[in-house]
Amino acid sequence: MQIPLENILILSAFLFCIGLMIMITKRNIVVVLMGIELILNAANLNLVAFSQYDAEKLQGQVFALFVMVVAAAEAAVGLAILLLVYRHFKTANLDQISKMKG
Repeated sequence: MQIPLENILILSAFLFCIGLMIMITKRNIVVVLMGIELILNAANLNLVAFSQYDAEKLQGQVFALFVMVVAAAEAAVGLAILLLVYRHFKTANLDQISKMKG
């Protein structure tokens, strides 16, 4: 039994919208990074969903693995930058950091 493509695409769009709303509305750096991860996972879900229709070629799955590696590197670099910013400004709030520039 296969899950219909429409259901997977609706779930992926829902995840993408949640990630986008988190990035737009939240001001904490950690929460914004989590929103970015949700968006990347939505893209991975689309890649795997569409690659199920081309069973002979694994391009979708391979590209999804590549995106996961890039997402892990992005999370590591993002958290390292967050640590340095927090040490310097003593806050993780994006609004306060942008006000302190200058």
